[in-house]
Amino acid sequence: MTETFTLITGASEGIGREFAKIAAARGRNVILSARNAERLEALAAELSAEHGVQAIAIPADLAEPGGAEALWSKASDGRKIDFLVNNAGLGRHGPFDAETPGDGGWEREIASIQVNVVALTALMKLAIPHLKEAERGRVLNVASLAGFTPGPGMAVYHATKAYVVSLSRAVKEELADTDVTVTALCPGATESEFFKSANMRSARITQIGKPMTAREVAEEGYDAAIRGDSVAVTGALNIVARWATRLLPSALVAPITKKVLAKV
Repeated sequence: MTETFTLITGASEGIGREFAKIAAARGRNVILSARNAERLEALAAELSAEHGVQAIAIPADLAEPGGAEALWSKASDGRKIDFLVNNAGLGRHGPFDAETPGDGGWEREIASIQVNVVALTALMKLAIPHLKEAERGRVLNVASLAGFTPGPGMAVYHATKAYVVSLSRAVKEELADTDVTVTALCPGATESEFFKSANMRSARITQIGKPMTAREVAEEGYDAAIRGDSVAVTGALNIVARWATRLLPSALVAPITKKVLAKV
């Protein structure tokens, strides 16, 4: 067991929970963060008991201004963090210019920008100088296949994930002469609570093929970060979809995405 830590946001469920399980199973100490304190404490206790690692729960709401800074302050106090997993994310499914029942409206989109963009960037800003002091620092930013296309019906979410992909690529290049790497993980549809929270249960995308499990996505993403890959698209179908968006005329990408995201 090492004395360094992996900090994972959005760790109480879905892909984040699987990241925590993978890291602990590989002998990593983990710092788990999410809004649900009860789930975090239960997971921390489970991982400590099963794998003999240090598992620390730090509840935080990254949608709140200053939430990322407060989390980093607590997480790094007296600890050496050499792996940051920016997994927390929010989304909204609905028309950009109107609210529909259950979609959360503008407040949901503000929270999405705060979590997906502001908090993620803040944690990277705080973490990278810290990571440079470690022998081998890693940042894993959970983006999305959505980051490669405009998303009519999920315009803000797609835009935030495009930001994550671009930021990750740029900062990775800035760090090329260091032992710190940045990886953007870009999964497609995944079996998780995201579709429910984003009001997407009836969207066509959820009915195309069989979504990858959160475990499958987390395993591919974790390994990609360890290798220091720049961008990792998970699953063969999603890789094909990514290449299709590059080969199609740009004028067709948004209309096709609109159909895929539409509710049925």
